Amino acid sequence: MSIESRVKLVEQLFDKLEIEITEFRSQTKLGCNAGCGKCCNNPTIEASPLEFLPYAFHLFLNGKAEEVLNEINSLETAICYNYKPLSVLDPDKGNCSSYPYRALICRLFGFGASSDKYGQLRLATCKIIKEEQKGNYDSSTNAINNGLYVPVFTDYYMNLSQIDFKLGNVIVPINKAMQLAIEEVLQYYAYRPMPSGFDNCA
Repeated sequence: MSIESRVKLVEQLFDKLEIEITEFRSQTKLGCNAGCGKCCNNPTIEASPLEFLPYAFHLFLNGKAEEVLNEINSLETAICYNYKPLSVLDPDKGNCSSYPYRALICRLFGFGASSDKYGQLRLATCKIIKEEQKGNYDSSTNAINNGLYVPVFTDYYMNLSQIDFKLGNVIVPINKAMQLAIEEVLQYYAYRPMPSGFDNCA
C-alpha cells in the first residue's frame, strides 16, 4: 500500500476518533486545563511509527523531513520533540507544536477507556482531571458504566494495526516513533516521484 493511501487511512481513523471524543466531552463536560502540558512533559510516552505517518508525510511535502529528522536524532531529552513549554520555570505548562499531527495516545488519553481485569471500562485520565474535575469525572465514570459510549484504547490500536501491521505494532519512545515514520517516508520516495497533486506544495 502506498504512503499516501496509508496516510489517508490513518487520518480517517483520527477524524473518526475526533468526532467521538468531541461528543464524549460534550456529554461529560470533561476537558484538559488550559495550558496544561503535564502529560506531554513525560519522558516515558510511547507510540507507533504509523501514528506519525501523516506528520512525516506533511514534513516531506513541505521540504522539512530531513531537517526535523536531524533535530530529532540530536535530541538530548526523551520529552516529545513537538512539546513546547511556555516557560523553563514551569515545564508542565505548554502546548503541542504539531497538534493536528499528534499521536494516538495523545488523542485518547483523558477521553478514552481501557478494560480492567473484570472487563469494566475505566476512563484513562490524569490525576489533575480526577481531582480538579472530580464531580464530572465521577459522573462520567457512572455514565460509562451505564452505557455511555467512550472510545476504547484497544479498539483504536487494533484498527491502526490493520492499516499497516508492521508500523502499527512497533511501540517505541515517542521521538523514536517520529524518527521511524520520517525515515519510512524518505525511503519510500527516494526513488519515486512526488505524489500526484502535491508537486507544488508550499
